[in-house]
Amino acid sequence: MRVFRLGSAALIALGLLTTNVSAAEGASGAGEAECTPQTGAYQWELEEKLGLPQDGRASVQDCEAVRALQKRLGLKETGKADLETYRMLLVDEVRRDPNSRKECPVRSYRVTCVNLNRQVLWVQGADTGELLLAPAPVRSGLRTTETRTGWHSIYWRHIDHVSDLYDNAPMPYAQFFDGGQAIHGTDHDLFTSGSGGCVNMRIKDAKALWDLLHVDDQVYIWGRKPGTNQRGLPSDDLLIAQGFAALED
Repeated sequence: MRVFRLGSAALIALGLLTTNVSAAEGASGAGEAECTPQTGAYQWELEEKLGLPQDGRASVQDCEAVRALQKRLGLKETGKADLETYRMLLVDEVRRDPNSRKECPVRSYRVTCVNLNRQVLWVQGADTGELLLAPAPVRSGLRTTETRTGWHSIYWRHIDHVSDLYDNAPMPYAQFFDGGQAIHGTDHDLFTSGSGGCVNMRIKDAKALWDLLHVDDQVYIWGRKPGTNQRGLPSDDLLIAQGFAALED
């Protein structure tokens, strides 16, 4: 069965990325512009992930290592330790086996799994749970507009849908699973804030999912977007990071 792979050509060629990227791997290649250090909001965290001296301040060495990571993840190569780079690295860490905790049931049919705790979606095959669509980042509903959990069925698909509720906001590759809630693409930032209840994906990921699924495909959603259940919680990305770290326990 064909496996859809997301990310850069490097991901396809190399398979899976490891998070233990040494500073040496970040060295600038021949002809590459010098990396200008810019301390990012996730400097400390990415220094730890990449095995760099951990001081929370960007150096040329840090910049080159982060830029190399961004290149391998198919991101904009700024060398800055920003939220998108950090979150995409967390997604990549579970790329091999996103269902290691067996939280998404394996059934006799294909299942689209949406883990709200970690803000990740993947598709697994019938019977064996074979990975059909690699883990992709998502953005789910905010407090009071949470994405509804449990079993759902794709009941309607509209490739060029626009929202009736949110000022005709574009919802490309919309696949509706519960009332007005759908999995769809967006140009907006996935890594801050939240949706009105839909499961938002990067447009390229939403297209890959569209090409794979059909009406009556089953969707299983569980968990809760960090920060939506009570006030006074740490930031969403911190809680998500803690959730991913628990996989290593």
